[in-house]
Amino acid sequence: MPLLNTITTPYAEAFLQVAESRNEVDEVVAQSKSLLELWDQSSEFSDAMSSPVLEVETKKAVLEKIFADEVTPSFLNLLKLLADRQRIGLLDAVLQRLLELYREQRNIALATVISATALNENQQSEILKTVQSLAGTDNLEVNLKVDPDLIGGFVINVGSKVIDASLSGQVRRLGLALAKVN
Repeated sequence: MPLLNTITTPYAEAFLQVAESRNEVDEVVAQSKSLLELWDQSSEFSDAMSSPVLEVETKKAVLEKIFADEVTPSFLNLLKLLADRQRIGLLDAVLQRLLELYREQRNIALATVISATALNENQQSEILKTVQSLAGTDNLEVNLKVDPDLIGGFVINVGSKVIDASLSGQVRRLGLALAKVN
């Protein structure tokens, strides 16, 4: 188990148990995803929470002000606990671990589909069929992302399986093949 998981797993497991006991699991999972988006999109917020300069009480006050009406009371307690224990800088890792545990418990496969441009509904449904056959299950959580650096096509990740049908991947493979020819 990686070192980060030894720190994050106890928080994630305990929080998931609390959410289950209060029948808030689906709500907490949705809130975790929203908070992770905020964490990723707002470097000011994540940097401030990770900063050793800001005092714990200030961080807790900020968390209370921002999230009191946005998350369940148990979620707010987790945020304050992480701040108290100087672990709020690991919030993203704790929430990622929580989502991993949630998926494991419910046998949900996580698939990431990265495309060069946004996919329309028909493209999404076709790729979903491919992802389902690759994952071997209909119980999926699919994250759609756009990366213009792919030039065209898409990349699908399901666990350790990868399908690279992108133009940049084809160019890379062609370059490797040409490098082998002497």
